[in-house]
Amino acid sequence: MKIKVLKILILASMVLIAGQSCEKEENETKISSFNSDDSHRTGENCMNCHKAGGEGEGIFTVAGTVYDASQTSTLPNVTVKIYTASNASGSLVASIPADKYGNFYTTESVDFGNSLYTVVDGTTGPKYMLSAISGGACNSCHGSGNRIWAK
Repeated sequence: MKIKVLKILILASMVLIAGQSCEKEENETKISSFNSDDSHRTGENCMNCHKAGGEGEGIFTVAGTVYDASQTSTLPNVTVKIYTASNASGSLVASIPADKYGNFYTTESVDFGNSLYTVVDGTTGPKYMLSAISGGACNSCHGSGNRIWAK
């Protein structure tokens, strides 16, 4: 009888643990990719939801939206690169493809150290951000009046 009860308890524990694995995982790896249509809320600060305890899937370390030169339409399938020194010099820290909506994001670890520098590789060449960054919530600064853009 004791063995039967023990088996039932073990089985019940396994069901509970299996049920928990279906919940949202905050440490899930997510990286945008060319032509993907998995992203949403273009132009908004991604980190409002994609943070520890947030509603979004995954904790983003770098995320934002790239627009074309008119700054009214997004620029799909470009690459955002992050370096340790300005003008794409120093070491490459991250290379993040933007999806078909111009959104880019990653949950991979990025050490911002003292500061890093970004470049958008557009269709006609690179566009350098002149100032250094110390965090990856790109759309928190690059809102509607100061968008990330390239050609």
